[in-house]
Amino acid sequence: MNRRQFVIKGGQAAALLVLAPNLSFSNTLLSSDPVFSKFGIQLWTLRDVIYQNPMETIRHVGKMGYKNIESFEGEKGIFWGTNPKEFKSFLDDNDMTLIGSHCNWKEDLEKKAYAMANVGGKYLICPWLGPQKSIDDFKRFADEFNRAGEICKNAGIKFAYHNHDYSFKELDGKIPQQVMMDLTSPELVDFEMDMYWVVTAGIDPIEYLKKYKNRFKLCHIKDRIKDAKEPFASCTLGVGSIDYAELLPKVKELGMEYFIYEQEKYDEAGVLANADQSAKYLKQFTK
Repeated sequence: MNRRQFVIKGGQAAALLVLAPNLSFSNTLLSSDPVFSKFGIQLWTLRDVIYQNPMETIRHVGKMGYKNIESFEGEKGIFWGTNPKEFKSFLDDNDMTLIGSHCNWKEDLEKKAYAMANVGGKYLICPWLGPQKSIDDFKRFADEFNRAGEICKNAGIKFAYHNHDYSFKELDGKIPQQVMMDLTSPELVDFEMDMYWVVTAGIDPIEYLKKYKNRFKLCHIKDRIKDAKEPFASCTLGVGSIDYAELLPKVKELGMEYFIYEQEKYDEAGVLANADQSAKYLKQFTK
């Protein structure tokens, strides 16, 4: 399932009251300094339950510890049926902050950019391009990203691109991710590193963070089922194969600012229980 194909599933709203069991995690951090003071959640993670009661769902995950919110543009819009002022007031009342949103960047971008700025958000983000036939397609996207970046800059925010694994796969002798990064202006375009998809593509995230220091400002943190063969194999943080205790401190040193949990596949406990368990895992990095 990807962001173009999802079908809203009902019957899971009752899981709002389900909490994951208390779990303990080792505090094996590389230093005594916290990696981050706050961590976030991409609301796409909650797509199976959020439509039935958006505000209560967001309030619920805020109580879990997710204080930074990254929205997405669904049928209720980026602000979930409210206007920007109402949405900001709601988040303020719950000690939460909207960092930005994945969106349809091809339509009404200027309007969305100014609305995001009015909420105090930092980013509008392209969530998906998909595999392309030619590297020239990615060169064209780079030009379009620069133009989108100009629109966002004029509104006082920034434009970014969120990767999947396809942009790290060679096409016409080049790597699309590198082409887009080389052809976009650092003043106009940032990048959101989905570390799960970088690892799934067989790439070391640190390699790109060192080469393009300070271009990746946001990251998605999701774990990968151990020994999984299929690409869509995310799991609750701390039980998979990605060593975030090793990775996250290094990522921060290389310019990462926003750390956002996302999960695409759930175990039998369900989406909210998995989110609660992942929040418990992330709290070790705030100490």
